Amino acid sequence: MTTETANAFFTALTLLADVAVVAAVLLAVGRFVPPVRRLGDAVVDTVGPSARRIACLVAVVATLGSLYYSEIAHYTPCRLCWYQRICMYPLAVVLLVGVFRRDRGVRAYAWPFVVVGAPLSGYHWLVERVHFFERTSSCSDAAPCSVPWFQTLGFVTLAFMALSGFLLVGVLLLVDRAAERRDLLRVDDTGHIGNP
Repeated sequence: MTTETANAFFTALTLLADVAVVAAVLLAVGRFVPPVRRLGDAVVDTVGPSARRIACLVAVVATLGSLYYSEIAHYTPCRLCWYQRICMYPLAVVLLVGVFRRDRGVRAYAWPFVVVGAPLSGYHWLVERVHFFERTSSCSDAAPCSVPWFQTLGFVTLAFMALSGFLLVGVLLLVDRAAERRDLLRVDDTGHIGNP
């Protein structure tokens, strides 16, 4: 795979992640409108049972993409890139273990990585774009945080890709939680609460 092909592939995945995150935010904001609430409930019913697996897939693909860019494309990670990796790599492992163990409690272990990783990625993206933020970073001249290795569509960089990945994982963890709560509230034919 050429670097240009990888850039196009990961940019497409990033845009899909962004569409999903924006749709989730719109559904959450529109919960007070009955048709939007029904649509949101349908999304939770459809995506909820697979949300943890999808979140794991997102984290694993982001990790593999990061490794591709550093080990195959030979992009030297800057300090902020390393901090984002410190959040994304363990997130992929934690979610993978949670999926294999079918452990809904994995959300508690995954959230700290999302809560730290998303703002780091957002800050890194601002460092790349806004001179004020560039002056606040402490990156080296050998691997400056303010100079992206590539940029597509005028705004998609590696930092933006990481931000999109963290946000999508966060949304999927929220959908997983909502699906679990809906399962607990359902009463089956025998009068038992939850799934048999």
